[in-house]
Amino acid sequence: MISKRHLKLALKLIKNKRINGDFIRYVRNRIRSFCLNPHKQVVLPFPTGIMLELGNRCNLHCTICPREYKYGKQMDIGFMSLQNAYQVIDELYPYLDSIGLTGLGETLLYPQLLEVVQYIKRKNKSIIITISTNANFEGCVEKIKPLLPYLDNVQFSVDGTNNVYEKIRPNTHFKDVADNIRQIVTIGQKETIFMINTVITRENYLNVPNIIDFADQLGIQYINFNRINLASIPELPREEYTQFFHSTEYTNTLQKLFELQKTHPGLTFSEETKGGNGSFQECTFAWHHQYITWDGYMVPCCAKPFPKEIHFGNVFTDGGVMNVLNGKKYLAWRRLWQENKTPDFCKTCNNICL
Repeated sequence: MISKRHLKLALKLIKNKRINGDFIRYVRNRIRSFCLNPHKQVVLPFPTGIMLELGNRCNLHCTICPREYKYGKQMDIGFMSLQNAYQVIDELYPYLDSIGLTGLGETLLYPQLLEVVQYIKRKNKSIIITISTNANFEGCVEKIKPLLPYLDNVQFSVDGTNNVYEKIRPNTHFKDVADNIRQIVTIGQKETIFMINTVITRENYLNVPNIIDFADQLGIQYINFNRINLASIPELPREEYTQFFHSTEYTNTLQKLFELQKTHPGLTFSEETKGGNGSFQECTFAWHHQYITWDGYMVPCCAKPFPKEIHFGNVFTDGGVMNVLNGKKYLAWRRLWQENKTPDFCKTCNNICL
């Protein structure tokens, strides 16, 4: 079922559509997308939504972030060049409904972010632009202020309040991020949607009611909760977490979440906490919302965006997005999905089994 947030964004997309040559191309591609039968074909039309990782640098060292563990420590760090960002946008803009400019880093650190969002809107005003930010560095408010007229959806990463937040994000002060978020929401455009995204772990699950109160106090209407994805952090004890997420203790926490929804009618919660049944076909990332890393690699998904582990090709050296999307490696990956054969790369992912 479509959420209120997605409905609001969809209406905004429709409102900004213009009847021209690009619109005809968009409609034709949308029809192809609608008619796609993933059980019978593996070649895809142009994507309608992508994640474009402009950079993977970050100012924090969070205890629950994959950057601090094996895969993250092995990955290359950098920013996408402005020319390369424009190349991806130029290839896809007529067909896109949405683009997420967020990856495994702090989006607002990208030095040419304003140029990118302006370029996207010049190309296609209807494209919904989303960024995610920890909102916790000096100059954060000044950096995002000129961006807000171009941003449709801003996600604040808040995994706790007060001492819980500071334990997960060492050497930080919750008061600083709270002040920054308050200022950003105050100066935000009326049509900009603000939401809080919270990764639930053993360290913060009891803090969920405090996060809800925090959002309510700031006038943030949407909160998304999702379990920490163990696929990206192999060092964490999987069995321990599996037992925890199936425990009565955790189930009771979810029940409190639903009860709080009744007492906070101005808030809308979404909770991506249900694990799959072990089927690769529980995952949709083989078909939708493809992820491009800052250095051009197309990887399976945002949960484990590490090209040194697996990638399907490089959009900057292998002929563009569509050449990679429908290249031999990606086609073989989607055939595994059709055969419901879970790759080893995905076997510990929450979307498939937990």
